This record gives sequence, C-alpha cells and structure tokens, in this order.
Amino acid sequence: MTQELDPIDRRLLELLQQHGRLSNVELAERLNLSATPVARRWKRLEEQGYIKGYTALVDQKRAGFAVTAYVSVRLRANEWRTAETFERAVKDLAQVMECSVVTGSCDYMLRVVARDLEDYERFLKHELAVIDAISTVDSTLVLNRIVSRTELPIWNTSQPASRAATAGAKKNPA
Repeated sequence: MTQELDPIDRRLLELLQQHGRLSNVELAERLNLSATPVARRWKRLEEQGYIKGYTALVDQKRAGFAVTAYVSVRLRANEWRTAETFERAVKDLAQVMECSVVTGSCDYMLRVVARDLEDYERFLKHELAVIDAISTVDSTLVLNRIVSRTELPIWNTSQPASRAATAGAKKNPA
C-alpha cells in the first residue's frame, strides 16, 4: 500500500533529486533526523515506487549530441495493431530519448538527439521513416534550450506545508 507523502518524505525526495549521491548519513544531517529513520523512509519510498532508480546526468552536447529535435508522428491508421507496431519499433531506436502518446494533430511526440544535422537526416530516412505504421513525420529542431529540469516540483502549490515549515527538516545549502 502506498501512503501519502509527509513533509519529511517530500524533502527527502527533493534532496535525492538534487543530490543523488548523498549518503544516508548526509541525508539524515540535512533532514535533522538520525540515520535509521531516514534509511527506513528511503527504503519505503523505493518499495512504493516513488523512486524508480538512480542515474548520472550526462551533458548531451559534451557527449557529442549537438542536435535535439521534437518529432511529431501521425500513424497511418488509428487502431491498436498499428500503434503496437510503432511502439515496438520506436523502443529500439537509441536516439529516441522520449516517446509519448499525445492528443492533437499527431499521435506521438518524440524527443530525438543526433550528433549533427546529417546524423539527424540519416536517422529520419533510415530508421524512423522505414517504420511501416507511420503516415507523416514533422520535425522541430531546438535552437537553444532555455530550461531543462530533471527534478519534479515535489513541493507543489497544493501542499499546505512550505519548505521552510518542514517538520523537523532543516534546509542546508547544496
């Protein structure tokens, strides 16, 4: 059973999103708790599926992927077999960083990375466009990313507690 997040759980998730390599002891210090209850909370949050995993964030440009494109895909037929065919195929395309079913004028929205425009063109022609389920593809190239976040806004406006009023949790600078 998943229980509601209390202010300490929210602060713990916030800290883990910001600093995924903090030790249990460091988290306990920042939460103004002892290590044992923090470890129990952390484990519970993992078991309940709030924490899906741990990863390193790699700088896309430094890793050689200078191009980002948002790609709108419309399927040739609006039926489950066509959608399944597309979804199976797109899961195998390493340059597709995200794929979402959307509403509006297209069926899917992809976020694709490429080394350069030639690499992106090759991807479109030889990997994406060959998927039989696709009717049309429309690309929008990103010129400059203004905001890119990985952290969810755990302290949203619907929560009565403010960060400063977190029960027992002290805010330490990063």
